[in-house]
Amino acid sequence: MKRYEIKDIGLAPSGKQRIEWVRNNMPLLSGLAEKYGDSRPFEGVRISLSIHLEPKTAYLCKVLAVAGADMSVTGSNVLSTQDGTAAALAEAGIKVFAVHGESEEDYYRHIEMCLEHKPNIVIDDGGDLVGMLHGKRPDLATDVWGGCEETTTGIIRLKAMERENKLKFPMVAVNDARCKHLFDNRYGTGQSVWDSILRNTNLIIASKTVVVAGYGWCGRGIAMRAAALGASVIVTEIDPVKAIEARMDGYQVMSMIEAAPLGDIFVSATGCNKVITLEHMAIMKDRAILSNAGHFNVEVDMDALASRATSQYEARENITAYVLPGGKTIHVIAEGRLVNIAAADGHPAEIMDMSFAVQFLSAMFILENRGKLKNAVIDVSTEIDSIVAASKLSAWGIEIDSLTDEQKAYLNSWEFD
Repeated sequence: MKRYEIKDIGLAPSGKQRIEWVRNNMPLLSGLAEKYGDSRPFEGVRISLSIHLEPKTAYLCKVLAVAGADMSVTGSNVLSTQDGTAAALAEAGIKVFAVHGESEEDYYRHIEMCLEHKPNIVIDDGGDLVGMLHGKRPDLATDVWGGCEETTTGIIRLKAMERENKLKFPMVAVNDARCKHLFDNRYGTGQSVWDSILRNTNLIIASKTVVVAGYGWCGRGIAMRAAALGASVIVTEIDPVKAIEARMDGYQVMSMIEAAPLGDIFVSATGCNKVITLEHMAIMKDRAILSNAGHFNVEVDMDALASRATSQYEARENITAYVLPGGKTIHVIAEGRLVNIAAADGHPAEIMDMSFAVQFLSAMFILENRGKLKNAVIDVSTEIDSIVAASKLSAWGIEIDSLTDEQKAYLNSWEFD
């Protein structure tokens, strides 16, 4: 098996510097490395991982390796790989196959190369790696005990496979853990999306109208941070309960066709396709800015936009301008791909510390329960969530109250005084 396929091994020093920075800000992962570095529970276990290949992911890979895992790594988006990070991992002896800006063909070829590792455990972000194990390369799934899925889109795909009895092995829904979606999806996405938009546009957010499509945990975070930056926020939804919540949180709520002519900046966060279509773009303001915070580049109908545009050009690094008939220009950040990681650095290190601690402990759960689990989507245990939350508070130096025996008895009693 080829040991790596990356852009340039000479980029390793810059990658190591960035990994060291996040290491110093990820105490939970560092604690797991210290705890399991001697016992090495993953000794002899092959893990294939497909997550956005940047420094936080690299540190997770290194911690798993410290705990004994034989790692093989690839990216989960053609624009999110940082070549220095990939080089640093390769120099450290980890198998890595990813290049920033690679073609779709090379992207899937690298996933296949990662799976030639014949993994026992898989860690996925979005479902492309698991999809290949169920589609093109089911022969490589025979040694898989189970795996973990990082994001909402991947969980949607896994649950569809489970409904059709197609899932070949158990998958832990890491995304649905409280210590993941409550913080990663809300505070991580909320900050990193606006970090990307701000650095790529160099425009003020205050005074603008921001349209957020989808009011799940990611959409909540995006809307919250937009409002904090001084924007007027419109939310579009298909779920009436989430729409009520958005309204009670203080945002305008309407359909996308109503919001389209009002917005200055649009952010989609739904996990669905064709959320922003050519019909919407046709009535948008001149120089409206479109971005996507969902995993795949299908939420903005880029194919329709490209086919309708009379011309297109690079307006600024990471921003493409599409000129429509009549002269109106629509700006799209990062080709409609995951804006916070395709055109920035992704979630803050402290946030990913929690998410990746859940990943590590969920992989341990698969290891400890191999052969005992159904081929289904499995919730992260309350115990894992509690361990991660308590560790985070400890890292912050925060102590909280605990129930006394009397209080426990009171809460578990049905008798009236």
